[in-house]
Order: sequence, then C-alpha cells, then structure tokens
Amino acid sequence: MGDPKAFLNIPRHEAGYRPVHERVTDFSEVEQTLNTSDRKLQASRCMDCGVPFCHWACPLGNKQPEWQDALYKGKWREAYQILSATCDFPEFTGRICPALCEKSCVLKLSCDEPVTIRENEAAIVETAFREGYITPVTPIRNGKRVAVIGAGPAGLTVANRLNRSGHTVTVFDKAAAPGGLLRYGIPNFKLNKIIIDRRMKLLAAEGIEFRMNTNFDTNQLTSDNHDSNFDAYCICTGAETPRDLNIPGRELKGIHFALEMLSQQNRIIEGETFPKEALVNAKDKKVLVIGGGDTGSDCIGTSIRQGAASVTQIEIMPKPPVAYNPATPWPQWPVVLKTTSSHEEGCIRRWSLASNRFIGKNGKVTGVEVEEVEWIPATGDGRPTMKPTGKKETIEADMVLLAMGFLRPEQPKFAGNVFMAGDASTGASLVVRAMASGRAAAAEIERHLKMANDAK
Repeated sequence: MGDPKAFLNIPRHEAGYRPVHERVTDFSEVEQTLNTSDRKLQASRCMDCGVPFCHWACPLGNKQPEWQDALYKGKWREAYQILSATCDFPEFTGRICPALCEKSCVLKLSCDEPVTIRENEAAIVETAFREGYITPVTPIRNGKRVAVIGAGPAGLTVANRLNRSGHTVTVFDKAAAPGGLLRYGIPNFKLNKIIIDRRMKLLAAEGIEFRMNTNFDTNQLTSDNHDSNFDAYCICTGAETPRDLNIPGRELKGIHFALEMLSQQNRIIEGETFPKEALVNAKDKKVLVIGGGDTGSDCIGTSIRQGAASVTQIEIMPKPPVAYNPATPWPQWPVVLKTTSSHEEGCIRRWSLASNRFIGKNGKVTGVEVEEVEWIPATGDGRPTMKPTGKKETIEADMVLLAMGFLRPEQPKFAGNVFMAGDASTGASLVVRAMASGRAAAAEIERHLKMANDAK
C-alpha cells in the first residue's frame, strides 16, 4: 500500500448530501462528491490489513485494496481498469449499492470507520467517463447468437459479458427503455437516468441490439424442440410480483404498491403524461408507507418531493439497535438502524406494528388500524415468533404505499440452452447480486456454447 499508516491519522470523511431544504425541491441526485485531493486521501486509508475481507463480502469479488492503492497514487486509469475487470457497471453500484464491502472492512470491524469504498468507486468511474478512458470496443464475432430477455442489471451484465466475448447479443424487454428497476424503480434522486442512458449508448455502440417494447413469451422455451433462432437464451425478467397485504379494506382507493408511485414518477420526469385519475401523487396527502426497507425509503423521499402533508413509515419488525447489534455479529449482515437521506427529510418512523385493516369512507382509504406486536426470541434453530399485544390504534392516511418486497417467481423447467440470472432466478435481491448472477450466467452460457461447438 502507498501509505500503510494513513488510517491512523486520516478519519473517514463522507461527501454527504445536499442540504435538505434544497434537495427536497427537485429530483436531482442528493449525494455530493469530494474534490480529487480529498478523495485520494480517503483511498489512502485502505490499510495493509493482511486478509482483505472486502473481497469476500463483495458478490462481484471486487479488488478494492488494489484500486484504492491506484487511486491514492493518482493512477485513475489503472484504478478503473482494475475496478471494471470485476464490475461491469460501477457507475450503478457506486451509487446504490449498500456497500457490503464496507461492512466487512477491517477498519469497520475495529473502529467503525471503514474506508469510503462505495464513494471511491463512484469517483473512479466518473473520472473514467470524464477523461475519456471509457470508449466502445469492437469485439471479434464468433458467429454465435444469444438472446437476453430482460434489460435490468442482471440482463445487462449477461449481455455485456457475452458481447465482449464475441457473441452477437440481442436484448428483449417489454419496457420502453433498458434498465429495469434501475430505471423504473429507483428514484432519480439516487440514480439519475442520464447515468443509465450514457452506458446504454456505449453498449449499443459495441454491438448489442436492444429490442424494446417487446413481450417475449418465455413459455416457448420450455421444450428442447422449440424453434430456436438463437444458440442460447438467458431469462432475466426479475421478480415482478409485489407482496400484497390482504386485510379487510384492501379494495379501497388510495392504496398502491410502491412501484406504482416510483415507476410513474420516473416516467413523468422522462416526459410521459398520465390522466389525472391515474396519477399516484402524494401532494397534500397524509402518506403511510408500510415496509421499512429501501423501497419504503424511496417512497418517503418521493412523497416529500411531491408535496405530502405528512409521511409515516411503519415496520412490523422491532426497531434495531444503533451502530452495533450483538445478535448479528460479523460476518453476518449487521441488522442496525439505517437512516437514509429520505428519512432525514422528514418522516415519522415506527416499529413493531402489524396492520389489521384498512379504514375508509366513500370508497377511499382514510386510515389503517395497526396493532403493536411483540417478538418472542427464537429457540434452537427456530425463528422468532410474533405475538399481538392487543394495543390497537388508527393511523390516519389518505394514501397507503405497500413496500413489503416481492414474491419469488415460479419458473418452469426450460430447455437445455436456456439459462436464468438475477431476481428471476433467486428472488428479489440487491443490484450487485443481480450483476454477480448475470456474470455467472454468462460464464455458464460460454461453457455451454463451447461444449456444443466441440460436439459438432
């Protein structure tokens, strides 16, 4: 390492967010950035720790110490080359990844001040684009054709990997533009869609064909005798069915799945229009978000920007401890209180509340009856059990947003030249895991095509 003792005298310094009073008035990205000098200092904090657990924690196996060292020394091109060798789209993960690597950083485990790995990653790729390090490549074609169904992070990773290997890749997607949940689920204040468009232009320039607004019937791929226009297929259609809350009053108007709001708002920013009766807008409404994860947080930030009168978020699980949770020690994922930029913008947060029924008037939701619950610790290998306490109350709400995750899709048995990747295979997970799954699927397809070619 360039400065093996930097971690002793240089504290962790995050770029932070734009001021609340400014950022809630628009949908621009909330995260700021450091100047080049400060960014290099943060990279210098990556110590010679012996066993870099960040490697192990990253689903992509990113070589964080290697590119941190290059960044510290001002070798930006080298840093990008090391980073892009394992991560196809660091401009995405550098913005929205929860940074599993940082949770395993030795400086996190020893003094709760991990290296700013995610921010450094974003800085490297943005410098690479700005300085012109990233240019289209022209692969040598090998005559093999592959279809990728789904243009989300998994599908894009599969397409990128196979295209770079010389396969002719066609990506099918039912949406108007590629990106999947990156485009239609994650708010612009976390990921500006210009960032996606920039990469899509590059992929197209490298030869990937995108067929948008196309519904591809994957059921036709269940037979080995299917009419094959491609040598291999990869299904990357995601987990599209949101988890519902089937309690009395569910039919009332004003109750929406989270993605109804998030997707519509992103489309509106891109210029689409919707009739007034179809708008999912929080202006002047008392909003209740049911679900305590990142999607719920995105609903909070979007509601605030739309002009909600108030926003409340409830979670059925108990409130986790701050900073450290003895119940989830490393190497487990630390279940601790997470406060996002959206939470900081103004939100009431409550825990250990189960929803009993929706309450309405004249066919519209006016509130939700909730009940406090207790969680009985698990015994042996069992799971904690939930116990209602009988303490009930009504939370007023003109709009309810259901952000409780997605159901794992059920898939049929496909033909031998059909593969799967991402949420379509594993169920809903992180973008970085979808990308890792896409990379693994691309490698499987490579092996399959080689074996098929060798058998001829």
